[in-house]
Amino acid sequence: MPLSGDSTRSATAEFDRVSLLFQHGDLLASQESGAALASRYQTANPEWSARFRILSARSAAWRGMNPEVLRELSSPFPTVDDSEVVIQRLSLMGLAHAHLHEFDQATQDVEKAQSICSSRDESACGELLRARGGFAVERGQFREAYDLFLKSLSSARKFNRPWDEAAALMNLGAINLRQEEFDEAIDRLRAANVIASELDARDILVNIAGNMGWAYFRLGDSERALEMFKEAEQRATALGDVGDAVGWLTTAGDVYESTSDFNRATRSYSHALDLAMGIDSKEDIVNTLEDLAHVSIEAGNLQDATAYVEQVMPLVRTNGNPLDALDVSLAQGRIAAAQRQDQKAETIFRTIENNPSSQSTMRLSAEHELARLYDSQGIATAADGMYKTSLTTFESARAQLKTEASYLPFLANATRIYDDYIHFLVVHGKHDEALVFADRSRARTLAQGLGLDTNIQAFKHAAFHPGAIAQKTGATLLFYWLGEKQSYLWAITSTRTALFPLPARREIAAMVERYRNAVSHLDDTLESGNEDGLALYRTLIAPAGHLIRPGSQVVILSDGALSQLNFETLIVPGPTPHYFIDDATLISAPSLYMLASAKPSPRGGHKLLLLGDPISADPDYPELSMAALETQQIERHFAAADKTIFARRQANPAVYLASTPQQYSYIHFVAHGFASRMDPLDSAIILSRSSAAEDSFKLYAREIIQHPIHARLVTISACSGSGSRSYVGEGMVGLSWAFLRAGAHNAIGALWEVSDDSTPRMMDALYQGLEDGMSPSAALRQAKLTLLHSRGSFRRPFYWASFQIYVGL
Repeated sequence: MPLSGDSTRSATAEFDRVSLLFQHGDLLASQESGAALASRYQTANPEWSARFRILSARSAAWRGMNPEVLRELSSPFPTVDDSEVVIQRLSLMGLAHAHLHEFDQATQDVEKAQSICSSRDESACGELLRARGGFAVERGQFREAYDLFLKSLSSARKFNRPWDEAAALMNLGAINLRQEEFDEAIDRLRAANVIASELDARDILVNIAGNMGWAYFRLGDSERALEMFKEAEQRATALGDVGDAVGWLTTAGDVYESTSDFNRATRSYSHALDLAMGIDSKEDIVNTLEDLAHVSIEAGNLQDATAYVEQVMPLVRTNGNPLDALDVSLAQGRIAAAQRQDQKAETIFRTIENNPSSQSTMRLSAEHELARLYDSQGIATAADGMYKTSLTTFESARAQLKTEASYLPFLANATRIYDDYIHFLVVHGKHDEALVFADRSRARTLAQGLGLDTNIQAFKHAAFHPGAIAQKTGATLLFYWLGEKQSYLWAITSTRTALFPLPARREIAAMVERYRNAVSHLDDTLESGNEDGLALYRTLIAPAGHLIRPGSQVVILSDGALSQLNFETLIVPGPTPHYFIDDATLISAPSLYMLASAKPSPRGGHKLLLLGDPISADPDYPELSMAALETQQIERHFAAADKTIFARRQANPAVYLASTPQQYSYIHFVAHGFASRMDPLDSAIILSRSSAAEDSFKLYAREIIQHPIHARLVTISACSGSGSRSYVGEGMVGLSWAFLRAGAHNAIGALWEVSDDSTPRMMDALYQGLEDGMSPSAALRQAKLTLLHSRGSFRRPFYWASFQIYVGL
């Protein structure tokens, strides 16, 4: 019933004000304001009172306060003729009952609302579609939920309701995640983010951020995910959204568990469980109890794990969600395996593996547990077969991904399987096969991007024979695997392959971190006899020292934290301690398979493309005082007809992309670099501004890989040109990786911030060596030795060891 006079305008204005609070995510304020206004209009105008109660209840629903939703909407509720109010009330009550696992009552509410919507088409029916989708999610019926959210999206667009459109896109992205459709999920969530940002819909933005974090976590990018989960939990708490705070606390616990930080994981899950119980959110209670069971198993607390399983079982039987049931079964199987109830454990794992409802990650876990079970029983053939089966399952899941950004971190999902399988093969004396599978996990994204076949049969081809690769390169190959409990070094020459056990990953990584800190703080580590520099040599090089000829070439195939270590700086002990660079020429390679596939570096061309000394476009990247000098020293090594130089304003991304870079043998940048740790493909070379666009001065790694090149050498004379993020299997991913991915045969990048004073001198010596006919690796070594054996401060490794050479195809 329409209202008249000042009271109408007052009610309308108040409703718009509170609706805006809700839209902006001020949920507690909108809930309390809605309830107060409902009370004010209860007698004067029941219809407005009803609308304010709906608004208050909707705010409570988005906070996860389902009992409060039902209290607000229960009888006595004003009798109104407005069908929109009736549909909204029934939708909110139905979804609240579903969240509380009161499914019979939820069904009644939803069916009543549906009976109204079946005879009319109005915007409130879109809210019903969203409620029905949420109901389907509670029951684990994700395909049905997806269809309903898709219809709610159409409704939102039809009635021009952008907030509902953003919510629908967010829900569709969440369902994509549940169904392990990661690329699609990210696309949906980004679309939702655009709309929600325009509306300043802060609670939706929090949900989007958390769901994006979950996508990155499932893709294997735990570090990025954890940052997003922490931020989402803090923002949800600030908005009064307890329900979402529970969710992001839980997912943060998942990250901690995946990194074996069981104590922190347990605290995060327990906090989430307390909050979930406080709002009686059944789905969250189930999730946190399941997670607590699994982390208790990991920590060896089987009694606690059993108690959590017993606590969650009645809830899982009630909700009828098949994925919850499978997850509880997985926990029961792991408990049985730990208690040596082998037959029971095997039956459970096989049931999960063969269940049509199992997602690939669930199946992967069951197959991995089966392999470990058979291994513990001493059934080597069955264990070997199951490890291979689990890796096949992983490869099938990886094949569904569509973008480079998704490929890069995804291998982390199989790290434990590869680690266990490689250890299994080594223990059973299958050292060569262990090396094949270790290398199979390396540089997959890089190899695929360059058109190489990464099928396992390609790795077993005769061309992959390690000795043949060593002979082809004329080098000793040092291939490292850092394992959770045991690491390995394969030392490979043309005549033999030797395997050496090394300490666990954590011990090696700690030494690397300490030594990098010493180098970055300008320590003269040789003069001080740095213990970590000595210990790393004894650990990583000395076991294979007898296979390395003095003055020979050594190819390092690093793993994990070793990607951030320049092996040239390791200190060789003895009567005359010295750096390892004095003994050998070192090259970093992504994988044995790529070395086997590499073509000889072209020698015919001598054309140079140089972009340098750009105009600063951002105060964070001031002009380099020595850039002009470095540019002059490099270009003097090339004839006028062979060099193309872009300096100052011309040194910009658009010029590089338009320069047909594949025609050049040498490409060099004298500029700042930016290494993005959260998204390495956002790493960039900082040049002059190309246009008025805000970031037009950045040449991004994701742009670089889209423009093929054939350069003999690309040199990024910039800070962190190698990157700041090491991905499982891919090593350091950043600007050097991007140029290798684009087709460079060799790339030189910096592991840390380079010195503006020493770099021009080193680059002059590098190009003099190339002019004299040296290979890029030999020329770089000679340039470094020039600084190392000088009398000044440049002898310290900080000045000469930042630059590292990487070989591609």
